[in-house]
Amino acid sequence: MSKTEAVLEELAAPVCEEAGVYIYDSEYKKEGGEYYLRLFIDKDGGVTIDDCENVSRRLNEILDEKDFVPEAYIFEVSSPGIDRKLTRDWHFEKAVGSDVEIKLFAPFEGSKLLSGTLVGYDHSLISLKMGERVVRIEKGKTSSVRMAFKF
Repeated sequence: MSKTEAVLEELAAPVCEEAGVYIYDSEYKKEGGEYYLRLFIDKDGGVTIDDCENVSRRLNEILDEKDFVPEAYIFEVSSPGIDRKLTRDWHFEKAVGSDVEIKLFAPFEGSKLLSGTLVGYDHSLISLKMGERVVRIEKGKTSSVRMAFKF
């Protein structure tokens, strides 16, 4: 987590608590020629557009007042989505038993994309059930891990 993301989450925590939501993740990145500061929020049963708008409106004032980001940026508050990224330890722990897709930096048994059921996680080792077998992948060898969305 970058310093900018850490400050955002520190400022957002009381706003989110008051709004009845929790911080799922945050990101600060440049896309094209624009910087984006994003806060992903969630709650049991999922967040609504009203939840996002409420947090955004209240947090915008605080961000303007604190002015801790040197570049001009676009601020967004949204749900992490149905195909949410798993980046933090608690994301993985909460997702045990769910279907996930893992993208790897280098091929594992000939593939850079693995999918299966997350059956375990121990802070650096992801256990994935693929068919009848369980494979273990080091978290550091993954470029992304997301919840799998099946139609």
